[in-house]
Amino acid sequence: MTTPKIEMSGVKKAFGSKEVLRGIDLTVNKGESMVIIGGSGTGKSVTLKCVLGLIRADSGSIKIDGDETTDMDAKQRYALMGKFGMLFQGGALFDSMKVWENVAFGLIQGQKMARDEARDIAIEKLRQVGLTAQTGDLFPAELSGGMQKRVSLARAIATNPEIIFFDEPTTGLDPIMADVINDLIVNCVKEIGATALTITHDMSSARKIADQVAMIHEGEIIWTGPVGRLYDSGNSYVEQFIHGRADGPITKHANFKA
Repeated sequence: MTTPKIEMSGVKKAFGSKEVLRGIDLTVNKGESMVIIGGSGTGKSVTLKCVLGLIRADSGSIKIDGDETTDMDAKQRYALMGKFGMLFQGGALFDSMKVWENVAFGLIQGQKMARDEARDIAIEKLRQVGLTAQTGDLFPAELSGGMQKRVSLARAIATNPEIIFFDEPTTGLDPIMADVINDLIVNCVKEIGATALTITHDMSSARKIADQVAMIHEGEIIWTGPVGRLYDSGNSYVEQFIHGRADGPITKHANFKA
């Protein structure tokens, strides 16, 4: 069998007395687009940060290409980070840098590439997400929200990473621009042959970009399956979440009252 690109087994994480992850089991195969859905505060972002190593799991196993990452030292972790690209929820662009410098940041700082060469690649990546070369000489504050999101996507793919993480990629966008971003994500990920892991509560986004979907609830993966089965999951928690219903096991368990 092929070694999974990402494999999480029994991953737990607590902050003080609050248990956020209660034993996450998740497998993402090479070239696959996995989308994690779930409500706010269920552990989506913490799961992503544990895989990235931004947060250290309390226990459990996290393997990338079959290699255990939870016990890596700083040098090993730095080398591993070269496999990753990231689109942050808020864009996280550097205001003091021009757009092309933002896109080229990983090339210049991570790969020590010459600025001229990095700029050429950055401009090409901007074109790939539908922005002109002239956009590269602007500053992030001069761009609309949708354009900033495209720049963030260009930065995420600039180093041709093996794995790309998308943190709520369509948050704050109108429905049309959100769909544009979803299309760009699908096309860009396929073009570079990356494995994608996305967290979102946007069901339109999940349907468009996912090969596989996993739902997290109260720090555990309660359902995983192909996106084609999402609306026929047989799981009452999934059914309530994807249809946005006020009544169901999620709200009942949380003792929500209208």
